[in-house]
Amino acid sequence: MLADMSDTDLELLARYTRQHAEDAFAEIVRRHLGLVYSAALRQVRSPQLAEEVTQSAFIDLARSADRLKPDTILTAWLYQVTRRTAIDVVRREASRQLREQIATEMNAMNATAADWTHIEPLLDEAMHALDATDRTAVLLRYFENKSLREVGATLGTSENAAQKRLSRAVETLREFFAKRGVTVGASGLVVVISANAVQAAPVGLAVTISTAAALVGTAIKTSTAIAATQTIAMNTLQKTLIAATLTVAVGTGIYETRQASALRTQVQTLQQQQADQILQLHQERDEAFGKLTAARAEIGQLRQDLVDILKLRAEVSRLRAEAQQMTPLKPGNAVDPIELAASTWVNRVARLKQRLEQVPESRIPEMQLLDEEDWLAVVKGRPLDTDLDYRRALSTLRSTAAGKLASLMQKALRGFTRSNNGQFPTDLAQLQSYFDSPVDAAILDRWKIAPGQTVPSVGMGEVIITQKAPPVDEVFDNRYVIGSGGGQGSTDFLSSETREALKPVYQAYRAAHNGQWQPDFSELQPYATTPEQQAALQKMILRNSASK
Repeated sequence: MLADMSDTDLELLARYTRQHAEDAFAEIVRRHLGLVYSAALRQVRSPQLAEEVTQSAFIDLARSADRLKPDTILTAWLYQVTRRTAIDVVRREASRQLREQIATEMNAMNATAADWTHIEPLLDEAMHALDATDRTAVLLRYFENKSLREVGATLGTSENAAQKRLSRAVETLREFFAKRGVTVGASGLVVVISANAVQAAPVGLAVTISTAAALVGTAIKTSTAIAATQTIAMNTLQKTLIAATLTVAVGTGIYETRQASALRTQVQTLQQQQADQILQLHQERDEAFGKLTAARAEIGQLRQDLVDILKLRAEVSRLRAEAQQMTPLKPGNAVDPIELAASTWVNRVARLKQRLEQVPESRIPEMQLLDEEDWLAVVKGRPLDTDLDYRRALSTLRSTAAGKLASLMQKALRGFTRSNNGQFPTDLAQLQSYFDSPVDAAILDRWKIAPGQTVPSVGMGEVIITQKAPPVDEVFDNRYVIGSGGGQGSTDFLSSETREALKPVYQAYRAAHNGQWQPDFSELQPYATTPEQQAALQKMILRNSASK
């Protein structure tokens, strides 16, 4: 018996539980595979790990099928199981990478141990050459193995600023040793200092020091203590036995206390190091994802440039053909195709500017950054015959202008962070002094500082700079994003309602085509069954056509 497409999830699951009907479970997998895989991929950022999480989630479902409550919503249940499984996988991978890194560092220690014999005699002199703050940072981080967070807190600065200070200090130390004939890389120097700068003190030294301090503190009471002792009525043997017993008991207590304290310290250190490593891995992952997004955007722009060039060549060929068909008045009076093309483009620019005057709401302040080359680039190879043609052209002008400002802001942001210990601005007005020339306040007012999740599709870090909504044209305009790391990316302005309306359309298409995806949006029309889905799909078709 094949699974009925109209059966609910729980009905299918009940039939699987009672009859071990594999087709029923296969139908459940088909329905929810996209949701589970996508949720897993967003969290683990690896297709291979996402597949592992997806398989685990459905295996958990098969094992728990007979224990689910009658009111269970399977979509929500699978989502939660996927999330928990993904978190476990991320932790496992982080632990594995941490173990590999520790092994690498141990190898590095062994490889560079010989350097210590050359560095040790000069280390304290080199440390003395550092300024007080840098020296304190190095002592905390590499002598006492404090985390970057602890170093920053001690110095009264941020974790990022502490990292930069440490990098400068290590480079200063490396140069100090190099001038004295000891050549070692920055990373190797850090490993050598961390491994050898602080050696374990002799066993019992702490107890000896503590005892000596106690004796000094009680020395002034000695005469009184002797007098009191003489009044106790006991023989010499009794005194000896009691003293021996007390010595053993106190010694044992001190030893056990020291051992427990040492173990607690080691556990806390390992936990802190693991937390630091996990945080660093997450940061490196986010930075890599941001760079990948920026690279994809750049590749997309290069492809668009190639398309524009091909369009331009086609138009030049068409203009030449038109020129050849024209009958010259004299043999020497044939129309030059280049002059004809230039005349056509100038005419189009004039018509486009005229249209902009007619619809002033299509103008944005950033357009004052455009030059004549920008206007010409928009009309080359682009007809201006219909209202849709003008709409696309004006959107391209707005996106070009916004992109120019994004590049200027990206450069200004880098200058600001360099001058402020890596800090991100809290107000865009703080960037004014870092622009090559002042930027109109009306332009900056159209942009904002926002959390990274405001535009999650570009992955530019925890804090971003982006345009305020709504756009002039939701379908054709591009939204630019400058990340906290200085990267830049862009995406469309389509609303979340539009994207949500299209999800069932995508799922229906994939279900009908064995999970395959066809990028031609016109082929999705039979699967858009509601007015909202049809309107959303029309927006995607229009936007897609603008890039062809």
